[in-house]
Parts: sequence; structure tokens; C-alpha cells
Amino acid sequence: MPRALHFLHPWALAALPPMWALALWLTRRRARTGAWPRLVDADLLALLRLEGSGTRARSPWPLIGALWTLGVVALAGPSWQRQVTAAYRLPAAWVLAVQLSPSMEATDVPPNRAAQARFAVDNLLAAAHDARVGLVAFAGEAYTVAPLTADGATVRNLNRALSPQLMPEHGARLAPALGAAARLLHAWAGNDRQVIVLMDSVHDPARAIQAAARLRAAGITVNVVGVGTTTGAPTPRATGGFRSGADGKVLISRLHPAVLQRIAEAGGGEFVRLDQLPQLIAALHADGLRALPGAHAAPQVHLSSWLNDGVWLLPLIVLLGALLARRGWT
Repeated sequence: MPRALHFLHPWALAALPPMWALALWLTRRRARTGAWPRLVDADLLALLRLEGSGTRARSPWPLIGALWTLGVVALAGPSWQRQVTAAYRLPAAWVLAVQLSPSMEATDVPPNRAAQARFAVDNLLAAAHDARVGLVAFAGEAYTVAPLTADGATVRNLNRALSPQLMPEHGARLAPALGAAARLLHAWAGNDRQVIVLMDSVHDPARAIQAAARLRAAGITVNVVGVGTTTGAPTPRATGGFRSGADGKVLISRLHPAVLQRIAEAGGGEFVRLDQLPQLIAALHADGLRALPGAHAAPQVHLSSWLNDGVWLLPLIVLLGALLARRGWT
């Protein structure tokens, strides 16, 4: 890639001549004290002068001028490198629905299922790129954590705070979560609309299948990520110990892939286990390219833009600023 030094904001360089003229003038009048010796004691006057207290003190103005020059040049945006980026955006919208039932605290996938679901959400957010992303949390009821947004960093911060302890009602009702996701996606005009559910169990399978089928009919795909193992693990209590059933036996929370597979099929999407998440991400990207008109040619189109390399002057500016503030240097 050819490199040619130029300035992205050349108008900023207009600040240089006035500063150079001022620094030169102040340097030349360094020895001139005017009428101050008649008004101020000589020892005190030496301490009040900007250029220092000794007769051999260096004038600060050349250093100030150099510092000002570097700062102005950095603001002018010197550039000699180009950045190449793809010239298309996927018209996609993803809603991530995370189950926060007490069973998500089971430790069959360490440290626990809820933590693994948060990690999976982070991976999905990293893979979303230009897609709009929303976040829904559900247990007995569903709650919108983040509406559709291009600000993945904010969604990521909200995701880190998700925990089963936040939910006011226990349960694993998926149908309300799919309804909340549908309300977010109905406002999106793009062709690629995806719901990705991260869950370990469902208490309303019939309603969930019906809701997934309705979303599919509306052009929304429902995908399911199974979090947990078929072997299962006990569900911890917040007060210690494990949850038990009416018979007093410890309840084992297990993943039921057959039910989750049926929900994904009803929604026209994919069912994958947690360790198969990269396969789902690849499928989501493929769906996004199919939804993009002329997708076969779009990845070949790129934009080239100049980078602002003024940032490389900052270490030198900081160093000179430190010297200017050090006693005895000016």
C-alpha cells in the first residue's frame, strides 16, 4: 500500500506561526527586566521570574515552543498509513435470550451454567460485528435487559451482571421470552432476524414450541444453545446445600436435548450444545450473507481510509511536558 505523509486536519497548522513568533519574542526579551528592579527586591525578583531563579537559568520558551509545535502537529493528524475495511454491513438483528433459573447454578459445566451462558453471550456479541443485538433474561417471566442496539459494549456490560439471584420468580418459561424477543425484532426492517436462546430446561414446552412456530411464520428464526449435560448436577441453594424434591431427595438438573431440539426445529433454527457454539455462529453469518442482496460479491468490496498517526507523538509530548515541569530545567 503506497504511503504518503499528509495531514488529515491541515487547518490546525495555522496555530504554529503565532506561537513561534511569541516564543521568539519572549526569548529575546528574557534579559530585559524593565522597571521591576526598582520595585522588587533583587533576590525576590529572581524567584518570581518565569525562566528560573539563577542567572544562568535556561529560558523555558524554546521548550514551550517545541511542546506546542508537537501538540499542534498531532492535532493536525499526520497520516501515512491506510486501513482497509469491508464496504458492507450485514442487515442482521440478533436477540440473545438467557435463562436465569435456579438450575443454571448447577456446576456440571464449571464454574456453573449461568457463568458459561454469560461467556457464550460474550462470544456471540464478539461475532455479531455489525448486527444489531438485544438481550432478554427469563425465568418465570421474561425481562428485556437491552433493546436492539449497535453498542455491543453496553450489552456486554449488562450481560456480566446477569445472575439467577436477580430474577424475582423462579421457573423456566420460554414462551414469554420468545414473545419479548419478537417485540424487539418486529421493529427491525432487515431480512435476517435471529433469536438465540441459551437454556438448560423448559417448563412450558408446548407453549414454547407454539411461540417458536409463530416467530418462524413471522420471518424470525429461533436457535437454541443447550447449557449443561445430560448427566446433570444438583442445584445449589443460596443458603447452602442443594435443592430437594417432595420426597426429600436431592434434585438433579439435567439437560434434555430432545425437547430443545423440537423448539429449534419449530423455530426453523439450529440446536447446538454449548461446545458447538462456533458452528451456530458460522450458520448465523451464512444466514446474514444470504439476506444481503448481492452477497456473493459484497465481501470483495472494501473501503480504504487514512489512519491518524498523530497518536505516536503523544509519548514525546508527555516527555517534554515532564521536563518543562521539572525544577532546574527551565
